[in-house]
Amino acid sequence: MSNLLLLIPIALFLGLLGLGAFLWSLRSGQFDDMEGAANRILFDDDDVKPSGNSKKFHQDES
Repeated sequence: MSNLLLLIPIALFLGLLGLGAFLWSLRSGQFDDMEGAANRILFDDDDVKPSGNSKKFHQDES
């Protein structure tokens, strides 16, 4: 019985903490653009061109 007197306030505190984190994420705009994050992974942003020294990137096959 004494365990419940300890566990109930802890559970309520954790629930309020989770609710507070969810409300904070709503106010900070975490859920504003649901489509953009899903489509952003499809685009390739690797526009970096390798330098003229290609030996640096490949091992010699001797």
